[in-house]
Amino acid sequence: MRRSRLAGALLSVLALALVTTGCGDSGTSGSAPKAAPHAGAASADRVEPLSTPARPELPVTVVSADGKRVTVSSADRIVPLTGSLSEIVFTLGLGDRVVARDITATFEQAAKLPVVTRAHDVSAESVLSLKPTLVIADTTTGPVEAIGQIRDAGVPLLVVEPAKSLADVGRRIDTVAAALGLPASGSELKKRTEERIAAVQKDIPTPEGGKKPRVAFLYVRGSAAVYLLGGADSGASSLLEAAGAVDAGKESGLRKDFTPITSEALAKAAPDAILVMTKGLASVDGMDGLVKIPGVAETPAGMDRRVISVDDGVLLNYGPRTDQVLKSIVEQLYANGK
Repeated sequence: MRRSRLAGALLSVLALALVTTGCGDSGTSGSAPKAAPHAGAASADRVEPLSTPARPELPVTVVSADGKRVTVSSADRIVPLTGSLSEIVFTLGLGDRVVARDITATFEQAAKLPVVTRAHDVSAESVLSLKPTLVIADTTTGPVEAIGQIRDAGVPLLVVEPAKSLADVGRRIDTVAAALGLPASGSELKKRTEERIAAVQKDIPTPEGGKKPRVAFLYVRGSAAVYLLGGADSGASSLLEAAGAVDAGKESGLRKDFTPITSEALAKAAPDAILVMTKGLASVDGMDGLVKIPGVAETPAGMDRRVISVDDGVLLNYGPRTDQVLKSIVEQLYANGK
């Protein structure tokens, strides 16, 4: 469960968001131009709880992703250790029982909660000081010593498999809901989320000429001189394919998560559009700076200055707000009827 370095960490929503938030808040060289308004923009920093939240039926015993059996007797004081897990807990209607947040929980309802992470790592001391009755982590949460320290203190700690695609959304919701003693609410939320995603996909326009647009996912951090091209395991492929697009990095033969951007790699990917995180775009001074990255200006996307920007804290969460993310991508990608 030790947190991996940048390329490996980008495989998961949590670690990617951690890098994004930790590295992107300062040292940017300018502000990105604002994208055209799109669905979900007004609500991107808020989660939408179920209209009829239920009362947890506890105790329950669930199996953690690391093989341990975890008995949950109380959901009075919850600490979710990733932003995406926090989203699920709040959306299930238990936000008033969350007593702390990870740095990646950037939505409005969680903003005033104390942060229990230091840079990219969890502080066991900070977590334990809040006397939690349940801690929820995923397999990227670390360091392993902190996880062990929390468990050794007798606190129930559930580890959840990270999400990498749309297929993981329902599983994650079910897992968290079961641990909270809210299986019926979990089913309701899963159904709502799947229906909203399906509704977005139903309205995807047919691309011009019937040719699917090629989109490259770039992870950029100008302040740290980090420029990476996403491949098959970046976490973005599922979203791009659901939006009716081709993941240009994956299709060009990049099998791993990320590879350093080169002119040759971008030429082979030949993207019609580029997907970036909002803070990443700001860190390179917007589109003007993005096209200065070697190889970008020579791609169809660079020549057309066609970029899709989605908020860092929600892009790869694969949870209750994924329909908003997908709709944002679709609206920006097909804004000009392409």
